[in-house]
Amino acid sequence: MGGFTRRGMIAAGGAALAAGPAIPGVAWAQKRKLSANDRVNIAVIGAGGQGASNMAQLTGENIVAACDVDFDRVNRQMLDKHFRPNPLRVPLQAAYDKATRYSDYRRMFDAQKDIDAVVIATPDHHHAVAARMAMERGLHVYVQKPLTYTVEEGRKLLALAKANPGLVTQMGNQGHSGDDGRRVVELIRGGVIGKVSEVHVWTNRPVWPQGVPRPAAVSTPDGMDWGSWLGPANVDWGYHPDYAHFNWRGWIPFGCGALGDMGAHLIDFPFWALEPGLPTRVETRNSKWAGNASLWDVKRPAELTSFPLACITHYEFGKAKGGPLRMTWYDGGLLPPTPKGFPANVPISGDGGVLFIGTKGMLLHETYGEKPVLIGEGLEERARKIGQSLPRIKGGLRGHEQNWVRAIRGEEAISCPFDYAVPLNETMILGIVALKAGTPIEYDGATGRVTNNADANQYLGRTYRKGWEL
Repeated sequence: MGGFTRRGMIAAGGAALAAGPAIPGVAWAQKRKLSANDRVNIAVIGAGGQGASNMAQLTGENIVAACDVDFDRVNRQMLDKHFRPNPLRVPLQAAYDKATRYSDYRRMFDAQKDIDAVVIATPDHHHAVAARMAMERGLHVYVQKPLTYTVEEGRKLLALAKANPGLVTQMGNQGHSGDDGRRVVELIRGGVIGKVSEVHVWTNRPVWPQGVPRPAAVSTPDGMDWGSWLGPANVDWGYHPDYAHFNWRGWIPFGCGALGDMGAHLIDFPFWALEPGLPTRVETRNSKWAGNASLWDVKRPAELTSFPLACITHYEFGKAKGGPLRMTWYDGGLLPPTPKGFPANVPISGDGGVLFIGTKGMLLHETYGEKPVLIGEGLEERARKIGQSLPRIKGGLRGHEQNWVRAIRGEEAISCPFDYAVPLNETMILGIVALKAGTPIEYDGATGRVTNNADANQYLGRTYRKGWEL
């Protein structure tokens, strides 16, 4: 089989780094208009892990460039548990073998001129920087969730998308394309369970270390570009396997914790169905931060390192379309209280789910909007009267990536563009702002500012490492 090697990685030197002003509405290159018969020229940033899962759905297109900081690991992910070629990854391996390889996406954007679209599946702290660079060059983008690391980043990407309406943008929350999730939205909007003013959302994440102190740095493995992995993160942390390649999500400079991981899959459906707008008040209660002396001392330490092990976040939407709405998020394996009238024989998945509580009953579903269950007398009959009002995406939740390329070719409407994804992402990230602030925050969505705690506004943005600024 073919494989990645350090040889041939032209990104390691030579090309000048990307530079230039972030000017909404001005793409640096006039990109070709694609028809139904054209294959899309795709680059991937973060070729292994989730990126490999995304790209495995896109091998029918032209994968012209692959950027990753550790191609040895990417190559191993093409194998099965017996270290033989994984039949499901053979087409992807073949496509990667033909692609030009880079370790630094800034050099990729400078050197590679045939790209139409970019899949971004890096750790969270890279998302906005890579997406901005792509969009300024007139490239369509598919960005994994969370869309951005901060609120300010999301707003900048949304401004760029609005100024360049020809760009097709998609967030990687595949449940948004699922049939079950779309039916959930139709039933809630159709009033099957009546007026909804309370929602509970939970996940089993984290499934990685959190609430732990930062470990001492160790030697960087051969073949890994640690400087490019750090990228925009403005910290002087040396390499440790507890950060890369999987556990980064629990470390504050690199990830957005459980909310960033699963909020886009779970908060998506109440945000979509109820159209509450941005939250007006957010408060997070949490287990202890790393470094606290006592389990009961939950105040944050001076240096934020890893997220607490478990959180409960209370959202209030004072300007919701259907009236005030309260939504509560639970992570770390915590579950919501059992509401009055909830049947004992209805299982609640500990992996994650959403419970809508309405005046006429309840609706429960699992992660990605799957397996919706109506709870209440006569609800099934009411549901049968609610017709289909949302288009179905070909392939459902497993067609999310293909929906993006079909939209690029003008064949299908895009499922989760930035004009929807950015406010959803902002809602998620505001839970992290409240967590870092350590106090309830009151939020003005019109200005994008916390109004009751000026210090909390520092968490709406961040400082970037030199050379990786947004």
